Amino acid sequence: MKKLKVTVDGQEYEVEVEELDAPETSSQLSTASSVPVEAGEGEDVTSPLAGKVVEIKVAVGDHVSEGDTLLVLEAMKMNTLVNATLSGVVTSINVSPGDMVEEGQALATIG
Repeated sequence: MKKLKVTVDGQEYEVEVEELDAPETSSQLSTASSVPVEAGEGEDVTSPLAGKVVEIKVAVGDHVSEGDTLLVLEAMKMNTLVNATLSGVVTSINVSPGDMVEEGQALATIG
């Protein structure tokens, strides 16, 4: 376990984070955060193309900067990185590894 200090809207919170080897599923991610953010609140990050989710690189509650990689899609045997469109806190992840997604589908939300 790691202890971290997180600041959200000027309010500081101490959180404990356990680093796991295996990626979590989206149902685990939605409840994994102890950072007080409203689930799904913010701006959606949408899929740039139809494809398969092969890797999720962030968790709900993670702070990301614009341009950070959120997840990886595979289409036509090529991987495409899906990056954060703004800086903020990941408030939801709407897909799991192995999911097929359509172009324009909301993959995650950053608040």
